[in-house]
Amino acid sequence: MTITKQLYLPPFTFSVTTDIPLVVDNLQRLYAHAPQAESLLVDYPLRLERGAGLRRLFKPQARFFADTQEPFQPLQLQQGYAMLEWGMNWCIAAHEMQYVIIHSAVLAKGDKAILFPAPPGSGKSTLTAYLAFNGWRLLSDEMALILPFSNKVQPFVRPICLKNRSIALAKSWFPTGVFSSIATDTHKGDVVHLSPPAASWQGALQQAEIVAVVFPSYQADTNLDIYSLDQTQAFMQLARNAFNFGVIGQEGFATLTAIIEQVPAFEVQYNDLTAVAAFLEQEVLADAR
Repeated sequence: MTITKQLYLPPFTFSVTTDIPLVVDNLQRLYAHAPQAESLLVDYPLRLERGAGLRRLFKPQARFFADTQEPFQPLQLQQGYAMLEWGMNWCIAAHEMQYVIIHSAVLAKGDKAILFPAPPGSGKSTLTAYLAFNGWRLLSDEMALILPFSNKVQPFVRPICLKNRSIALAKSWFPTGVFSSIATDTHKGDVVHLSPPAASWQGALQQAEIVAVVFPSYQADTNLDIYSLDQTQAFMQLARNAFNFGVIGQEGFATLTAIIEQVPAFEVQYNDLTAVAAFLEQEVLADAR
């Protein structure tokens, strides 16, 4: 049976049509607290469907379509839900130019937000999940949508993507959390998605002011090392994590420059999440008030 589900994920609306039961089940559970809105125009019509032909019986596959485009090769059927989440990321990174988009987690206390740009393997999403379930508001796990020529960031609340060893940790930390099925053997290893707390969904329309940029890096042998970055170092690292920096040109350059000139930037190496959280709350946010 094929179903269509509309997802209002401010500032965008997706419709997802799928005949894959695993995708339907994960969508219903992980987006149960997403904002509700009526009669919205759909920005991105998406389809997740089974591969055709003999593959429906032998090594079944999932295919992702954004309108008429198929940007990815088919994946194993059990990876279909992860493929949908990655596909939504692709839609925004490839098409939305009204924001300066950074590959970054964004978390806030009240209306004060911190950007956490980081490459894969840095432990960013594990830190994101820890903070989101310990009093912080999740704006995004994957991308910061920054309003041009400002230090304002728009929430894009969606589930947090956790990989490999982080999966067992998160399940032990948050036993009542809503987790997706595990997508095994992806290009990122084993992957699950974790729905953020209801408070994060409820804040999906509340923009926040960027008050700091923190580049996190998990290091097993380091409790907590903090390095203050100068403006040149911070700008270069932030630009490397920008999705559309080269496309929007002067607008992106001016926006990132203004942020770096106005807020502190740190590189944080850690193996103790409680120590990171204490630094963020007692030092970074305290100085921003």
